[in-house]
This record gives sequence, C-alpha cells and structure tokens, in this order.
Amino acid sequence: MTDRPSASNANADAVPVPFVRRVGPVNWIGVWTLYEKEVRRFLKVITQTVFAPVVTSLLFLSIFTLALERSIDIGDGISYSEFLAPGLVVMAMMQNAFANTSSSIMISKVQGNIVDVLMPPLGPGELLAAFALGGVTRGMIVGVSTVVTMSFAVGFHAAHWPVAIFFAVSASLAMALIGIAAGMWAEKFDHLSSVTNFVIQPLAFLSGTFYSIDRLPGIWNQLAHLNPFFYMIDGVRYGLIGWSDSDPLVGAAVLTVMNLLLGLLCYMLLKRGYKIRS
Repeated sequence: MTDRPSASNANADAVPVPFVRRVGPVNWIGVWTLYEKEVRRFLKVITQTVFAPVVTSLLFLSIFTLALERSIDIGDGISYSEFLAPGLVVMAMMQNAFANTSSSIMISKVQGNIVDVLMPPLGPGELLAAFALGGVTRGMIVGVSTVVTMSFAVGFHAAHWPVAIFFAVSASLAMALIGIAAGMWAEKFDHLSSVTNFVIQPLAFLSGTFYSIDRLPGIWNQLAHLNPFFYMIDGVRYGLIGWSDSDPLVGAAVLTVMNLLLGLLCYMLLKRGYKIRS
C-alpha cells in the first residue's frame, strides 16, 4: 500500500502563490499614485509654491494700483485695480502650473530617478494625465488663493463663474503641458530658465495683463490677438468682472485647440521617451 502524504506535509510543501494585480485598459491606481506624488511634492514646500506667488501678486497689485489708478480710465465703471487683478491671478496660475511639471521632470532627470517613473506599468497617456493634473492642481490652488486674498482689496463681481473656471483650468492645463514638453527637452536648469525668461514671461506681460489691447494701434493690436496667453487672461477677466476685449467663445476655441495639440505633442514625446530613456 502506498503511503499518502498527510495534510500538514502537503501544506508545508505547497509553494505560496504571489499576489498578481490585474491592470485594466487604464491603470487608475498608478495614475492616482503618480498624481498624488506630484501634489504632495509641492505641498511639502507650500510656503514657496503657494504662499509666495500670492504675496508676489499682491505686491504687483499694490504697486501698479498706487502708480496708475488715477491715470488710467478703463471705462464702464471698472477701476484699474479691478481690471488688473484677474490678469495677475492668471499669471500666477500659469507660472506655477508650468513650474510644477517642468521642475518635476527636470529634477528626476538630474537626480537620475526618472527610472522610478518609467518602470511602473504606466503608458504614455497615463503619465501625461498624472503630470498634467498635478500641474493643473497647483495652478488652481494658487489661483483660488490669490482670488480669495485679492477679494479683500478688489471687488470681483463674479459675473460668470463657470466661464472663469473653464478658462482658469484651460490656462493651467496648457501651461502644465508646456512644462512637460520643456522638462523633457531641457538638459539642465538653464534651459528651463531660458524658456521662462524668453517665452513664458514675454508672452504673459504682452497679453493685456496690465492694459487693454484695444488701446494698441494697428499691427500691435493684431499681434496681441495671436498671443494665446491673451485669451487665457481675457477669459478669466470676463468671468470675474464681466470685462472682455474679445469674444469669450473665440478664446475658448483657441484654448481648446491649443490644449489638444499640446496634449498630442506631449503624448508623442512620452511615447518615444524623448530624452528620458537611454
């Protein structure tokens, strides 16, 4: 008669089966984890990433209001400070949305831990979504904080809140996508600084933040309408105080097309592993 192994011996000889997590068409857990990492990264230095931009925007508002409030007449019963505030809000949002994605990718490349982002089962679309949403979150937190702080000094009429939210999210998304592309292209922090100093800031300052573009003569007025940053600021300004230099529907169309093209560009760069894979 053949001896049968006891139940205890069978259990002892059994090989433990490792837990296998099944990933569907979209790795939602992976996207959320990377997004959470991006948000926690800037919240750990909230004084630098949120409070500092708010204070800077308030300083701009105070200086320009004291210097130009009496000399500039916007019309329609709108004071210069009311006209200026939405532009400063959007500028702060744009700069921080760009900084969040570009610095995250750049720091990972310099420190050599970009592999920690590339190794998990995340496709280019999932990486794009997590990075972009992180930038949008930072931009919106800065924007809301700036609006709340400025509301004590400037009367926002809250004319069209849904419009303001749409343009704020679209502006943050556009700058987050530009930050992803810039972070992948840059090989050192000087390259990122060049993008900020020679592209972002000039377009932001020439977008009608401090003046109405209707006052610009001839070709300068036409060139201002070719600046996508103008539509970001003009749309938020329309939503907050009801003033607009252009049709908000045109601005919404421009930003939608811009974000689609930027999203496609970033997707292709991530799919190729442009400058992030050896």
